[in-house]
Amino acid sequence: MMRLVIILVVALLLGLGLSLGLQYDLGYIRISLGNYLVETNFWVGVVLLVVLTLALMLLISAVRRLTRGTGAVTHWLARSQKRRARRRTTEGLLALAEGNWPHARKKLESSAEQADTPLINYLAAAQAASEAGDHDAVDELLRKAFESTPGSDLAVGITQAQLQLNANRLEQALATLVRLRKQAPHHPFVLKLLKNTYLRLEDWRELSKLLPELRKRQLGDPAELDRLERTVWHNLLHRAAEECRRQGNQDLSTLTRLWDELPSSMRRDEHTIRVYTELLAKAGQEAQAETLLRKVLRNHWSDELIHLYGRICGSKPDEQLLAAERWLQDRPNNPELLLALGRLSLRNELWGKAREYFETSLHLRRSQETLAELSRLNAHMGDEDASMRLMQGLVKETGLPELPMPKA
Repeated sequence: MMRLVIILVVALLLGLGLSLGLQYDLGYIRISLGNYLVETNFWVGVVLLVVLTLALMLLISAVRRLTRGTGAVTHWLARSQKRRARRRTTEGLLALAEGNWPHARKKLESSAEQADTPLINYLAAAQAASEAGDHDAVDELLRKAFESTPGSDLAVGITQAQLQLNANRLEQALATLVRLRKQAPHHPFVLKLLKNTYLRLEDWRELSKLLPELRKRQLGDPAELDRLERTVWHNLLHRAAEECRRQGNQDLSTLTRLWDELPSSMRRDEHTIRVYTELLAKAGQEAQAETLLRKVLRNHWSDELIHLYGRICGSKPDEQLLAAERWLQDRPNNPELLLALGRLSLRNELWGKAREYFETSLHLRRSQETLAELSRLNAHMGDEDASMRLMQGLVKETGLPELPMPKA
């Protein structure tokens, strides 16, 4: 109410001032524009100027309102597109989870440009394309993912490597991971993927170089890494022995050099020692294998290695037997050592001692291998009945079915 009163008072004052001003002749206003001449009273000119000013202000205000209205429409359209993009993204992710690869890729790719996170859309669409076997589309979608989000090169590269591994594109995956490792040398997931790739490619040499980094970063259970390291070096040893065999390398230089390269933990590992000595023995280097086994067994006992020691023929069988008999003083009831002593006694043609060792071993542990050795020895010593009884026991223990046999 007060505002209306103030406006009326101001209007009255303006009207009063204007009426008083009209009583005085302040001259006229002349405006010349080309061939046109406009003349008017001063007060009329003032009024016209005010009217023009007000009209101009109204026009500017109208333009501003129209501009704001257009912006609102544009904003509404943008929000509508965002909502549709989110809906299509959700539909695409559901299709991806359901295994509907073509539908998933279509929804995810079409909504990527309007999505809040286009990187996610492109990566998920690339996964759908990979599952469908369209590898060219995978590369294109990953390129778009990289371009859509600055700083996403590592995430895109890891996704690319995973998709290549899933598609069994091992060489391409290896190239991708090698590039990523140069970019992020200690990235845990990159190192894990690289390990899996080398393992599937059976690239034991590169895997042996990677293992120290895996241990340093604690990327895996220690026991699992131990098994992996053993597998790696065992395969490298077998390959070195095969290479020596193909080249006719009698001195086994490739194999022995590789043994020197092994980490100290592997040179102390009884399973690795067994593999190495078996390869030496198969290559005709039984004397070298026996020397190594004797040295190891002197400092570190292993039933597995003493079993192998009994099978190897050293350069001096008598010294080999004496060494094993010294170990018997500390392990008088070890059936594996007794079996090895029986075999070493046979190499020294000590038939009675061999039978005694076999019988003692069999008494401590009923082993089919010991049964077979004792049965064979009895047969050659002329004790057919004892040999037959042992063979019958062996047949029963091996679980052979009762079948008719020809009579002698």
